[in-house]
Parts: sequence; structure tokens; C-alpha cells
Amino acid sequence: MKGLVLWGINNIYTVKGLDDGVTRECRIKGKKMDFETRFYNPLSAGDFVEFEDIPGESERALLLSRYDRKNYFARWNKKGRALQTLAVNMETLYCIVSPESPPFRPRFIDRALILAEQGHLDVSIILNKCDQDIPEWVAQRLEYFKAMGIPVFKTSCETGEGIDTLKKELQGKTVGFAGQSGVGKSTILNQLIPGAGQRTAEVSEKMSRGRHTTNFAVMIPYEDESGYIIDTPGIRDLLLWGIESPDLSHWFPDFQNLETECSFNGCRHLQEPGCAVKEAVEAGRINTDRYESYSRMMSELMDNEQKY
Repeated sequence: MKGLVLWGINNIYTVKGLDDGVTRECRIKGKKMDFETRFYNPLSAGDFVEFEDIPGESERALLLSRYDRKNYFARWNKKGRALQTLAVNMETLYCIVSPESPPFRPRFIDRALILAEQGHLDVSIILNKCDQDIPEWVAQRLEYFKAMGIPVFKTSCETGEGIDTLKKELQGKTVGFAGQSGVGKSTILNQLIPGAGQRTAEVSEKMSRGRHTTNFAVMIPYEDESGYIIDTPGIRDLLLWGIESPDLSHWFPDFQNLETECSFNGCRHLQEPGCAVKEAVEAGRINTDRYESYSRMMSELMDNEQKY
């Protein structure tokens, strides 16, 4: 039978049967599934799987295989030296940030854009807590994202601003929410799906089984069950994967039209003379903070290449 993974950790998964709507606690049959092994976790919220019931046990089943994913959002797990999938099979990933408390983190968005593109996933931005003061540099950065073709929504759970617009945008879709702790992700979820935040907390408490880490996503259905929001855990860092330093600029679409104008082939846009990208930064055509984000990623990649 075919099922949908709602959440899972430590090789225990809650799966909803698509034929009967019954949720089951599932484990992988045998030691592993027969699919690619580059992922730290074999299954994630949003995965479609094939399972078989255990005779005499109505609420337990064995997982046999995983269907192909249409997209995924994953980061590099430094400890496991492998990709850690956070959520899969979404129509859009919504990256949630706030203007002041906690501080606006555009470089988090820059990294999320790259990771989402690697997973063939569209991204939108939600600026939550928009009732707070929005510094000019934050407004400029958001306008720059919009100029790149990235939708930006503004919400306030205090005033209700933007919530109805967001509800209409999400209606009937399966989407993912990602953001750092404190940006109000759970509060938005509760506005969109009453009780969603508490439900996520209860699942986390149950599945962590006394452990401190609850680093997994939970699929929450809309009230009319027309779709889901995949609530990912608060993310502190997003580590890049599968990118060599000379190729980093290819993941910055706002750089690409300028690269042919650089004086040197393979220009890394750092200290090279005659760099069209740096000239565009100085002229204000490329956002200065966006370029700084690129420079930090380049340093990270170059450092890692020297280590390994």
C-alpha cells in the first residue's frame, strides 16, 4: 500500500495510508531500503512510501520502498558527513524571517536559495513581525530579493496583517516552512491552522523519547485537508554541499550576466582586477550585503577544500 510520511526520527516513522487514511507507526523492513545512500536520513516528512501491514497489528507496518522525490530541501550534516533532508515534495519553501527580534538574517535566505535550487524547489520569503520597525537596509534587501523574482510576503500575527493573503496563497498546496528560532514560525502556523504549533510540540516530545534533539519536520494538514504545511525545526545554520569554490558564482543568478565582462576567465570576484561583479557592487547594481554573503560562502568553501 502507498503511504505518506508525516514525521519520523530514529528510523520510526508515522505514515498515513493514502487508501484508508489510517496512520501507522512504521519501521523499515530489513536493515535498509534499496535507494541512494547519500542522505543522512533515509526518509523525511513528505516522502511517499510503499508499506505492508503487520498481521494482527492494526497500527503498525513495515516500510518496503520509497517513491521518487520531485524535490527536496537538504543541508550538509557535518557530524554525519552526509546530506540531511529536512522536507520533500513541496510546491514552495517559505523562508521565514523577522526584521528586528530576532535580527534580520538575509544570509540565511541566501543559503536557503542555493540549497532549494539544488533540490529543484521554489522559494518565497515571509517577513513576519512586520509590525516591528523595518530598518532601511532590511527593506532594501527585500526589494533586491523581489527584483530577483522571489515573492516576498509580510505578516504580523499581532495585527493580522498579511495573514489572509498568505492563507489564500497556500490554499490547496503542500508547502514547507523554514526559519531560525524566534522568527514566529509557530505563531504563523497557529494563525493558518489552529493548534498547529501545539501539535508540533507534542509530536516532538513524543518522538524525541527523552533526547534533547528534535531535529525533524512534521506535516500538518489544513483543516479542510486540502494540503499540508511541513513545519521544519528551527534552523541555526545552513551548510552548503556539493559546490566547489570556482562554481559558487553560478548559484548567484544576479552575478551571471556580469561574469563574461570580467577581465579573467574563472574570476572568483574577490581580489581579481577588472572584476565586473565588484564594479557592479561599487556602482550599487549588486547589493553590498548580498556580495558580502557571497564572499563568506566562498571563504567557507575554500577553507573546506584545504581541509579535505
